[in-house]
This record gives sequence, structure tokens and C-alpha cells, in this order.
Amino acid sequence: MLLPHESSVVLFCGIGGADVGITRALRRAPDAAANHDPAMLYLHSINHPQTAHYPEDVWKVSPTNMTKGRRPGLLWMSPDCTFHSRAKGGKPLDHKRRSLANVAFPWIEEVRPRMIMLENVPEFQFWGPLFPEGHPKANKVDPSRIREYFNAFCQRLESYVYAVEWRILRACDFGVPTSRTRLYLVARCD
Repeated sequence: MLLPHESSVVLFCGIGGADVGITRALRRAPDAAANHDPAMLYLHSINHPQTAHYPEDVWKVSPTNMTKGRRPGLLWMSPDCTFHSRAKGGKPLDHKRRSLANVAFPWIEEVRPRMIMLENVPEFQFWGPLFPEGHPKANKVDPSRIREYFNAFCQRLESYVYAVEWRILRACDFGVPTSRTRLYLVARCD
């Protein structure tokens, strides 16, 4: 639950399915949502009209402005999973998009969310350095360094005194009519 003076924020908002769950859990809609994509923001605003919407790059949006100066009790992030997913197949990986989860750290430094939750594909747990350009396997994850970035991400959260846990869950095990499997990470400093 959120405390009465806390806000809730969603980064990388989409149509808003996760936000339905957030609304049910918190008994109120997220206070603010951001996405650089106008189409996603429009769809989110239709499904969640009571949420303030910010059409901005998540790296450029001001945490203090989005929260109206209130500490976020919840920061929910669903960063682009395309460049972690096995569904991407043999296409090149994009390092910049693979590191979008790091947007949590400016938020921690500026407004210190009490809880940070991240949802992504299971392959996110294997987030590690890519082979360099010019290598025969350029833009593929170096198997000898699997989890290096994921572990560093979790350790960095812990360095800010967050307790970090993560699980791989299947939606159908929780009454949702899909077999989608996702990684859920929760970092709490309460």
C-alpha cells in the first residue's frame, strides 16, 4: 500500500495492463506516467484518464516534476524488452536500449522511491556485455559474461540500501489467460 502522502509513477507506460493491477493493488490509479511514444501515451490516457501523462523521454523527464514534490511510494518500470528477448532472434542487439533499466538511478538520487518494481522478459536476468563490433558474434551477449550487468544492476540497487528480490512468474499461474512468462524485480527501502 502507498502512504497517503506518496505518489506512484509508471515509466515506459503502454496500453496500461500493468496499471490495472497497480490500480487494484493500491486502490487508486498511478499518479503519473511517462513515455516518449505519443501513441502509447494516448492509449494509456484512454485507459487511465486520471493519471497525469508526460510525453517525454524517461531520461529527460524530471522526477520532482512528475511526482509534484511527493516521494514516490512506487516506481514501476517496464523498459523495452525487445533487445533482451529470445523473440528478437538473430538480429543485432542495441546496447542503449538494453540499458534502459538504469533510469532507476536518477530517480533514486532525486526522489528516492520507497519501492521500485521492474517487469521484463526472463532473459533480462542474463543481461551482460555484448561482443564488440568487428567480432564474428558482434552485438550478441558474451556467454562468459552472462548476468554481469544484471548482477551489477541489483548490486547497485543494494548499494542504495534497497532490498532486492526477483522471480520468474507465469501469468496463467495467477489467473490471467496467457502463458506469458516474465521476470519481476522488486527493490524496497522500507
